[in-house]
Amino acid sequence: MYVLDNTRQPEAALPGIRHVTLAGAADGLQRLSVWRQTIGAGDATPPHRHDCEEVVVVESGHGELHIAGAVHRFGPDTTLVIPPAADHQIFNTGEAPIRLTAVFSVSPVEVVFPDGSPLALPWRS
Repeated sequence: MYVLDNTRQPEAALPGIRHVTLAGAADGLQRLSVWRQTIGAGDATPPHRHDCEEVVVVESGHGELHIAGAVHRFGPDTTLVIPPAADHQIFNTGEAPIRLTAVFSVSPVEVVFPDGSPLALPWRS
């Protein structure tokens, strides 16, 4: 497929997170995955890591990236660069949802908790 209608992509969720896979392995990709997520006010991703590079483009909202023992604050129109195998967590510290697009250097994306146990994702790869 060359053109995907984002409005027709199925939405899935984890607690506090709405997710849409914009493109991934199900679309024939092997080296790239693109996700759109909304993190509710006061919510956070689970602590996790991936064995690939991740770039997160923050479109709106305010939050913190917890990574490598440090806390990095961010706001709209910022980019978060997350290296492979880095335990990280994104917190929404604002009063409005965070809207972001994440790009991964692999497809499908495998996600694990910091202890190495798999985090089962309820969405398509």
